[in-house]
Amino acid sequence: MRVIKLGGRAQNDPTLAAEIAAAWKDCKGELCVVHGGGDEITALQVALGKKPNFVNGRRVTTGDDIQLLRMVLSGVINKRLVSAFAKAGVRAVGISGEDGGLISAQRGVEGDELYALGAVGAPAHVNADLLLNLVSNGYMPVISPVASDAADPGGALNVNGDDAAAAVAAALHSSELIFVADVPGVLRDDAVMGSVALEEVPHLIAEGTVQGGMTAKLDAAKNALNGGVASVRISDIPGIRNTKRGTTVTNSATGKT
Repeated sequence: MRVIKLGGRAQNDPTLAAEIAAAWKDCKGELCVVHGGGDEITALQVALGKKPNFVNGRRVTTGDDIQLLRMVLSGVINKRLVSAFAKAGVRAVGISGEDGGLISAQRGVEGDELYALGAVGAPAHVNADLLLNLVSNGYMPVISPVASDAADPGGALNVNGDDAAAAVAAALHSSELIFVADVPGVLRDDAVMGSVALEEVPHLIAEGTVQGGMTAKLDAAKNALNGGVASVRISDIPGIRNTKRGTTVTNSATGKT
C-alpha cells in the first residue's frame, strides 16, 4: 500500500490527476491520498478579517476556525480532488478524518507546542479497516485531515496534513509514503538533497536549509518511519511515479529509508 500526501500548491498542477491515475493503476489500486490545503484556508481567513498564525509550519487554530477548516478541506478541496481524479479514471472516494472514526486526535497538554496551537491534535488512532475495505473494493480514498476529537465525541480538531498522512501510512504498514510538494525535495543551495538522515535535521534547521512547512514534513517523516513505514520521500509531482526523484528520509536508528 502506498500513501501520497498532496500539498496545497501541488494540487494546482494540471498534470496531477493524470499522475495520480497512473500511480493508482501501477500499484493495482493499493493507494490512499491525503491532502492539505493551507493556502486556501489562509485566503478564507484573510477574507474574513482573521490573521493566520503558524508555529514551525503548523497552523494555530481557534475553535471558530474549525468550521472554516471543515468547509475548505472536507468540502471544497476534497470534492474538487475527487472530481478531478474521477475524470481521470480513478474510483475516488472523498472522506474526512471525522467520517467513520477514520482519524481520532488528541490535543496537547498545557505547556507543550501542540497545546499552544489551539484546536489542533496529534493523530491517536486510524481506522485502517475502513480504508482497507474501500481499497479492497476498488476505491481510492481521498482523505481530508480534519479529525475527530478523541476527548470530545462530535468535536473536531485540525490535524496537520503531513501528520495525518504519516499516521495513515503507519496504520496501513505502507511500503512508501511520499510527501508531494511544490518543490522537488529538500533543497540546499538550490540543489535537491538525495537523502536526509533524521539526525541531520536539527543542523539543517539551524543553518536555515529547513524551515516552515518542510520542518513539519520532516517531523512527520520521523513519525512514519518510527511507525513502521518502509520508505519516506519528499518530492514534486513527477516523483509520484519516479521513485528515484526527490529526497529520501532515512533513520539510521531503525535502518528505515
